Amino acid sequence: MSTRRSLLVALAMAAGLAQAAPPPALVAQLKAQTDAWDQAIVRKDRAAIERNMADDFRQIDGRGNVETKASFVEGLMSPDLVIDPYTVEDFEVRVYGDTALLSGRTRMTGKYQGEAFKTHYRYIDIYVKRGGAWKIVSVQISRMPD
Repeated sequence: MSTRRSLLVALAMAAGLAQAAPPPALVAQLKAQTDAWDQAIVRKDRAAIERNMADDFRQIDGRGNVETKASFVEGLMSPDLVIDPYTVEDFEVRVYGDTALLSGRTRMTGKYQGEAFKTHYRYIDIYVKRGGAWKIVSVQISRMPD
């Protein structure tokens, strides 16, 4: 474990925020929620995509660009983009109070402006529980070699 990660885990545990293992029911709920979001993205279901997102959502993409909720959703809705159904590998959930970190890897394929694309990346999604509902507030992706 890196020194920085060790320090963060120690601080979270000292503050009483870290859970050794999140409750299985919560893991199942968050997994179902993120799977539904992925499926909504593939089918371009704007309402379902936005319903999962906090208004202050941000994404940092593989090139370091920052997207807001509006720009992220508009990009997904573009007729130039077609994303094929995809699966997540190495899925993990960590919970710290009302914050959940969901991470994994995916290989995404599709078409952009008629040209086929293929990408492999690792991601972390940060969900926060607000008003009794879990909402995604941040996504960061890192490109991986194929």
